[in-house]
Amino acid sequence: MDGLRLIVGLGNPGRDYERTRHNAGFRFVDALADRAGVRFGVESKLFGETAKAEVAGRAVWLLKPATFMNLSGKSVTAALRFWKIEPEQALLAHDELDLPPGTARLKFDGGHGGQNGLRDTMKLLGHGRFHRLRIGIGHPGHKDRVTGWVLGRPGSDDAILIDRSIDAALDVLPLAVHGDFNEAMKRLHTGRD
Repeated sequence: MDGLRLIVGLGNPGRDYERTRHNAGFRFVDALADRAGVRFGVESKLFGETAKAEVAGRAVWLLKPATFMNLSGKSVTAALRFWKIEPEQALLAHDELDLPPGTARLKFDGGHGGQNGLRDTMKLLGHGRFHRLRIGIGHPGHKDRVTGWVLGRPGSDDAILIDRSIDAALDVLPLAVHGDFNEAMKRLHTGRD
């Protein structure tokens, strides 16, 4: 296990979805690209936009699938094959209903928890053995309201909290890139530097 080589932000392409809760994963990789001073370019054979960033002295590929959330796996698996990267060396950043805004959690393996981007990726891989960054967006309180909630834009307070959790995740990312996931988790989950 030699750390991360691919970081995927899950979201929906297009202006209509830009600042929605569902695009928290896009916001994470966009913020990472900003910090690294790199720009995304369209890579049609990988069904998305890609960039190559340096994180703590290591080259890492960034990917934003252009397939829409429920077909994210098509782009993720194409990128893994093309760059010869193992799923265990990938981190998928996504919105998480079960965490409040302001909270981000790292996790390896497990189910998809109803997240369609994870669901499609796991279907195509046949397993869930990859890293996840779960970015809390909160829950609307009733399952019938979930679709409108995830496709809606957060209020200003929640937006600030989500951005803050993304910053906290970016701060521990160098540890994860170098394979020290336990330390990255400990710092992110306890809020200690």
